[in-house]
Amino acid sequence: MVEKRLEARVEVIEARTRVAGSPYYAINPSGRVPYLVRDDGVGMEGSELICEYLDRIDGTPAFAPPSGEQGLELRRLEASARSMMDGLTVWGRELRHRPEEERSPTILEHEHERERSRRMADLWEKEIDHPLMRGPFNLAQVTLACALLYESQILRSPWREGHPKLAAWLDEMARRPSVAATIPPGGL
Repeated sequence: MVEKRLEARVEVIEARTRVAGSPYYAINPSGRVPYLVRDDGVGMEGSELICEYLDRIDGTPAFAPPSGEQGLELRRLEASARSMMDGLTVWGRELRHRPEEERSPTILEHEHERERSRRMADLWEKEIDHPLMRGPFNLAQVTLACALLYESQILRSPWREGHPKLAAWLDEMARRPSVAATIPPGGL
């Protein structure tokens, strides 16, 4: 939304999920975020779909993956970034939303998601120099930046240790106005 300068067309509302009787459930019965309600009242769920919709809304898509091998490669990178984000959100839900006595020992004590995060940071330390991660802004970059910011800000994970190229990449991304505008209070 910020990248496409659509702030005046999109109202952002904080959704309260995992709360009994949340008014958000009347808008989106699944309770998942993000969720976008179009001007015609139809709702759309999921980052990928919402990003594609917002990208096309002005008639000049900038984030559509290229065709052929380069498009497949971009989608491969995006899927890896999304996998990292998926694991981090599982970890985050355990830490931030479940009462301590209900938290899963498999996720927290055995560090399943922490280990996935470490493996993914190792993978991205190698992949971050891929031309598609250094070229024009794309959804693989957006997804990875969101995952790393979530891990830094919400989980307070020390992922930067041992990942200097990845940390430098995120610092560079954080200077981009659209990313800077969405970094949670407290910064990197």
